[in-house]
Amino acid sequence: MQHATGSLFGLAYGDALGKPTEFQTVEQIIARYGPGGPRDLEGDPALVTDDTQMALAVAHALHDDAALTPDELEPRLRARFVAWWRSPDNNRAPGGTCMAACSRLAQPGRWQHATVITSKGCGANMRVTPVGLIPGLDLDILAGIAQLQAALTHGHPTGLTAAELTAYAVRLLRDGADLDTLPATLRDHCASQRRRYHHDWLGDLWSVARASTPEAFIAAGWDECAAAVDRLSEALIDPDRGADPCAATGAAWIAEEALATGLYCALLFPDNPVTALARAATSSGDSDSIACLTGAFLGATGGAEIWPAHWATRIEYADQLASLGAAWDATADTERTDRNQKQFLAP
Repeated sequence: MQHATGSLFGLAYGDALGKPTEFQTVEQIIARYGPGGPRDLEGDPALVTDDTQMALAVAHALHDDAALTPDELEPRLRARFVAWWRSPDNNRAPGGTCMAACSRLAQPGRWQHATVITSKGCGANMRVTPVGLIPGLDLDILAGIAQLQAALTHGHPTGLTAAELTAYAVRLLRDGADLDTLPATLRDHCASQRRRYHHDWLGDLWSVARASTPEAFIAAGWDECAAAVDRLSEALIDPDRGADPCAATGAAWIAEEALATGLYCALLFPDNPVTALARAATSSGDSDSIACLTGAFLGATGGAEIWPAHWATRIEYADQLASLGAAWDATADTERTDRNQKQFLAP
């Protein structure tokens, strides 16, 4: 299965379906699309938002031929973010946090003084999916990269921890985890990581935020993520598949709610990905962000073949999505073949 390709395209498909419904009420969306919500891409190409653009920025930074270390990766992420900020295509109602932070990242100085330290907006979650798609990535490095890419713009601890949790979810699904077991696994991850501060990746961010200790700083983020996962689990006990998903798990303008509501929509319709995207886009909150995470989760678990075949030629940035996804899928296939050969040859 093409898990990386499916996840990247799923992110973009959800983004495109939710783009015209963001900032609309559920009643307005239904009046335009009917009770089933938007179920096909609009335009040729179907345009995405800054969510996909920034996810591509992260993906390219990760795919560049250099080591995935803090010293190597930070300037690559910074350069990609600043290039997006300066691009004439950055005209899709970008988030205020990203714009403010990128304007400061364009200047000399430490990134810890460029970030918006009080922001836990969902912008860092929308772009973190590629981190979970890198084959063979050590989980500690995954955590560090996910938090660093978030911290460059969103300095609030929940912005960091929600980004890590989102990347971890994508990684688990890509590796074959059952979607319905994910909430419990994520809840355990919140508990196990609660006081773990990644000094190598974050430096003195905790001090810039005026926290008492690094552990206290990061624990506050994990506690908010744990509460969001708990709300998700409660909503899944007796879900209303026809209701606004934001009423169950939050409007998703903030990081932990974006994760919870995106995953909620995926869990409502695990075997009908287009319906899941339509449900996510038919929401009263940050519809494009919810739908893009829903698509990323479902694409990671089901692969590229779960999406309508004709969508792949109609989505904006299709060439970049396909190239990046194919590269990571090929690497994953090679690693899988090597593991199988070693198992076969083992005495």
